[in-house]
Amino acid sequence: MTIGIDVSQIAYGNTGVSNYLSNLVREMVRNDKHEYVLFFSSLRRKFPISSAKMADQISNSKVKLKRFKFPPLVLDLLWNKLHIFPIEWFVGDVDWFITSDWTEPPARRAKKATIIYDLIVYKYPEETDQKIVSVQKRKLKWVKKESDIVFCISKSSKKDAVEILGIDESRVHVVYPGISTVNELTG
Repeated sequence: MTIGIDVSQIAYGNTGVSNYLSNLVREMVRNDKHEYVLFFSSLRRKFPISSAKMADQISNSKVKLKRFKFPPLVLDLLWNKLHIFPIEWFVGDVDWFITSDWTEPPARRAKKATIIYDLIVYKYPEETDQKIVSVQKRKLKWVKKESDIVFCISKSSKKDAVEILGIDESRVHVVYPGISTVNELTG
């Protein structure tokens, strides 16, 4: 099985999203037999290959990195607003594609999973930059429609995904930071 993962958010250093995603990918690659394609896009930020965590992942023969220089706002337009250009055009054929924090690309054949860290854009929109609120709400609209599995980082996030977004509870699973059970859920 080939699993694609959008790792673009790891470019943002020591944030909760970056740390969670980096650790999750490291554990998935280390503990499993599948092949991986990591999608990374940023206009100005570099892929943190110097990071020991990411260097181990990329040096692994079952991991390929696909780098692009699309700015996040362009991907928001293409994927969250227009919902065009399937992810397979960028990473090739994958069985699963896991999205993280910013964009939700369409897929031709791949099953989709996404990670929800929190739903602050719905719970406390006045405390968040309005550009971020708009982007996140557009992304989450597609998550609700298309994601086969939704990973939440806590029981609280899972409760919010079910109650606020109306996602069927059977599609929502908790994967705590540092726990690598994603492989069990994706096959």
